[in-house]
Amino acid sequence: MELKDLTVIKPLPTPGDTKWFQHDRFGMFIHWGTYALAARHEWVKSNEQIPTEVYDKYFKHFDPDLYDPKIWAKAAADAGMKYFVITTKHHEGFCLWDTDLTDYKAPNTPYGKDVLKPMVEAFKAEGLRTGFYHSLLDWHHPDYTTDHCHPMRNNAEYKEQDANRNLENYVKYLYGQTEELLTRFGKVDILWYDFSIGGDWNPKGKDQWHSEELVKKIRSLQPDIIINDRLQIDQDVKTPEQYMPDEWVKVGGQPVVWEGCHTFSGSWGYYRDEETWKSVEQLLIMLIDTVSKGGNLLLNVGPTGRGEFDERVYDRLKGIGKWMRRHSRSIYGCTQAPLEFECPRDCRYTYNPETQRLYLHMLSYPFGGVKLTGEVVKHIEYMQILSDASEVRYNVNEDKTVAHLNLPVKKPLGADIPVIEIYLK
Repeated sequence: MELKDLTVIKPLPTPGDTKWFQHDRFGMFIHWGTYALAARHEWVKSNEQIPTEVYDKYFKHFDPDLYDPKIWAKAAADAGMKYFVITTKHHEGFCLWDTDLTDYKAPNTPYGKDVLKPMVEAFKAEGLRTGFYHSLLDWHHPDYTTDHCHPMRNNAEYKEQDANRNLENYVKYLYGQTEELLTRFGKVDILWYDFSIGGDWNPKGKDQWHSEELVKKIRSLQPDIIINDRLQIDQDVKTPEQYMPDEWVKVGGQPVVWEGCHTFSGSWGYYRDEETWKSVEQLLIMLIDTVSKGGNLLLNVGPTGRGEFDERVYDRLKGIGKWMRRHSRSIYGCTQAPLEFECPRDCRYTYNPETQRLYLHMLSYPFGGVKLTGEVVKHIEYMQILSDASEVRYNVNEDKTVAHLNLPVKKPLGADIPVIEIYLK
């Protein structure tokens, strides 16, 4: 079988431009709002059922005096991230930009300035593409009705007032803010909505959002934009959250463009006392495993109330960047390997169909060597350790079904997860 005849999975076509997305593979998610001051989860208003008049103390004290988006952007770029997605408005309703449609925005806090515009400028200056997360929920808007996620879900007096609330007014507000975001910040590459609510009590989904109309409006303003799946109408990308899929994500049995979103620790927003931080090695394995199944990794940061990343974030980003500096070509432009290639135990393949190179990531470094079997052996032209381009010598049996790779006893320098680059013929 020739290389061109092997089975390389390709996802279904999308309305938006996902070609760059499937090449770049790695992005930064940022969850930032007034909940950073509470420092105990971005859902704190709902989790603790806090009334707006009490929750407003965070708005009145939001003053990120150490905020410098250039530092954030450089850290992301140095880690090898190629795009970012920022929470323009989370479920609490607080807006990071100088919107005309509400007073509940960053310029009206003690900080007194739009924080979104300089962030977009900083990340674009570092070469990263722009993504906006925008919550479909809004626990601050006067016409947003209660539901099972709402902070006032158990407040009978508040719920009675739903009769006087008009969700359609909120939807007009949602459309208006969407238009602001897509017309005031230049090219926007991703619009990441979150999320539709099911259930019998005040469900909010595609019918309430008028999702088809909203999608048309978005594409009229930014035709190439990538839209996620949380309007309850599949568009460009599926978004599994906080779990690692076992295989390429499919819809109706067909592979689709997908992106796993994950946190460094167990919370999206800044959570001072949360301690389940993933190691650099764990995060790298997540990235490699995701790309080996044809997906992207969107890795989240929750900045503090003073506008800084947690020091542990910088530590992880630095570690990822160190590995990516020598191994990024096993990530960028790569996807799942041909289905005929059997991957060795404790390893992951990624494959670049343009360069016709296969990458063997050794998640558990073997003692002395590794064995490749089956179809892949017939296509090997040359092999090297990616971190230093040192040749990997190998022996092939007579019928070309097994290749024994001779590896150094110790891991190569600067390769916590070593990668063998296999040139295919």
